[in-house]
Order: sequence, then C-alpha cells, then structure tokens
Amino acid sequence: MGAETAYHGEMGEEFAAQVTRSVYNSYTDRPAMLGLAGDVGGLRVLDLGCGAGHYAAELLERGAATVVGVDGSESLLRVARERLGDRADLHHHDLEEPLTFLADGAFDLAVLALVYHHVEDRERLLAEIRRVLRPGGTLLVSTTHPTGDWQYCGGSYFTEDRVTLPFGNGHALSYRRMTLETFLGELLRAGYVLERLVEPRATEEARAVDSRRYDKTHRTPTFLAVRLRRP
Repeated sequence: MGAETAYHGEMGEEFAAQVTRSVYNSYTDRPAMLGLAGDVGGLRVLDLGCGAGHYAAELLERGAATVVGVDGSESLLRVARERLGDRADLHHHDLEEPLTFLADGAFDLAVLALVYHHVEDRERLLAEIRRVLRPGGTLLVSTTHPTGDWQYCGGSYFTEDRVTLPFGNGHALSYRRMTLETFLGELLRAGYVLERLVEPRATEEARAVDSRRYDKTHRTPTFLAVRLRRP
C-alpha cells in the first residue's frame, strides 16, 4: 500500500498484534491464500504489502526458496524483521511507485494479500508485478468482497468511493471500494489469466477464537481471493 494508506506508528503496532489471531486475517484470508498457493516448495516468492510477515513466515515454513517482502510501513516491517530474522529480504517501499529494485522475471509467485484495495495506481502495480514474474508465474490477490462492502456501507453497489473504517484505538482504515466487474476487469486487462476464484470463510479453528465473527464469515461475504497466471 502507498505511504498515505500504510499502517504507521501506533496503528501499525496495533494491526500487527491483531492480525496474529484475527478471525478475518489468521483464519479466513490467510488459509484461503495459502490454499490457492498450493505447493510452494523451491519457489521464489514476492510478498507485496507483507505487513508484519505472517504470510512470509508461512510460505517459508512450507518450503519457499526465497521470500522478498515489500511494505510502506516501517512499523510493520520492524515486526516482520523480528518474526523473520534474516530468512526474508524486506524492503520499505511505496507500492504506488515502480518496483525498480526488482529484476525482470525474478519470481515464481507474487502475493497481494488484502492490499489491492488500498492502492490507487493499480494498473501500474499490476504491470510491475507482471514484469517481475517469470512467464507462467502465479499471482494471488485477495481483497474485500464487493457485496460485503455494499452491505456495510450502503448506497449503490456500483459506488467506487474511498471508504474509512474505524480500527483499534481511535484509528481508521482507508481503502477503495470496487465492484466485481472492476476487480476482475483490471486483472484481466493487465494480461493475467484467471485460474481460480474463492470466497473465503473462516476455518473451524476460528469458532473457538471468536464465534460471532466466525458465524459472520459464513453468512456474509467478507473477502474475495483469486489465483492468476502470468502468460
């Protein structure tokens, strides 16, 4: 995510702590994305918007050869460095800017976990990801579910404004609503081939953590996750 929407300072620290056990992050999005990734043994992975390093840690444990993480928040990267040590190569970088420090075709897999809706210049980001992925490489993207956003925010489903949600101790999250047509259309126009689409629901383990949120993910669509191939 860009500098303006990255989770800085105290907000970043709160977010890093929350997502470790969050029903939405730990038990809904993360299992879905790792499921879409499949066997990552020996792969070179790019984790964009890597946050506190939870996905990177899982990918390394599952056998990824290398993981490069990129995030716009030094607060989150500090936690990621504590979690990962020297097992991953982490960069502080605004995702609204080109990934000039990454070589063409350097990765087998790129991961955008709950980051896409924070980015404004998504066309350029998708082009940069395509550049650094090898031909035949995989892109995983998860985002807030368009229907879930519509139910929460109200108004027209087709509104694509920037919304703000309360978070933690007086903070707020900001991201861009988009329709399913917009989300998939942008990915397909960028030249990717859609292989799978899932609407993640919390795993059974989440029931003991927070039964109310577990039930909510099984009634109301929360996230949307896709696996795409770079031709």
